[in-house]
Amino acid sequence: MSQNKSTDNKAADKNTRAAQIAAKNKKLALSVFIAVFIMIGLAYASVPLYSIFCQVTGFGGTTQVSEKAPAVDQIRERTIRINFSSNINNNLYWDFRPGEHSTTVNIGAQGLTHFVAKSNDDKPSAGTAIYNVTPLKAGKYFHKIECFCFGEQILQPHQEVQMPVLFYVDPSFDDDPHMKDVSLITLSYTFYPTESKVLDQAMEEFYNAE
Repeated sequence: MSQNKSTDNKAADKNTRAAQIAAKNKKLALSVFIAVFIMIGLAYASVPLYSIFCQVTGFGGTTQVSEKAPAVDQIRERTIRINFSSNINNNLYWDFRPGEHSTTVNIGAQGLTHFVAKSNDDKPSAGTAIYNVTPLKAGKYFHKIECFCFGEQILQPHQEVQMPVLFYVDPSFDDDPHMKDVSLITLSYTFYPTESKVLDQAMEEFYNAE
C-alpha cells in the first residue's frame, strides 16, 4: 500500500514539475513576443521620431516650419544671400528649375521665391520633393512658411506649374556667434517619382543623414 502511495506521489510531483515548466515556457514565449513587438514598433517609429528631432534641432540641414514671419520690429539690418538649387531623378520625366537662382533678404524678413516644374510625360505623373539646406548648421534658423516638399505633386501631360516657397531666416541667427561666418545659405530641392524605390531610398538617407 505504501509503495503505491509513493508511486502516486512521484507521479504527482512529476506532473507538477511539468506544469511549472510549461508555465515558464509560456511566460518566456510571451516575453519574447512582447520584445519583438516593441522592436518592430520602434523600427517603424524611428523615422518619424528622427524627423521630429531634425525639425526641432535643424540637424542634417533640416529646416523649420512656421505659420508666419516675425514681426517687423524683429527684422535685422544684416542681410544674407539665399541660393536656390534644383535636381531631378532620371526616372521622373520632368524639367525642374528655380524661378530665380538667388535672392538677398534681411534676417527676420519674409522672402518669396518659386520653382518651376514641367512634365515631359505623355500621361499624368506624380513627383515628391526632398529638400536640404547648406551649411547644415544654418538649418535650424531657416523657416519655411509655405513649401511644396514632401507632398505629392501631380502634373498632367506636358503641364507646367509654378510652386511658391515662402521663408525667412530667424532673427536669432544674428545672435549666434557660430553663424557669424555664414553669408550664404543654399536651399536645394530634388524631385523623385512618388511611390518609387528611389524615393524610399532618398527618404531613408534624408532621415539618417549625419
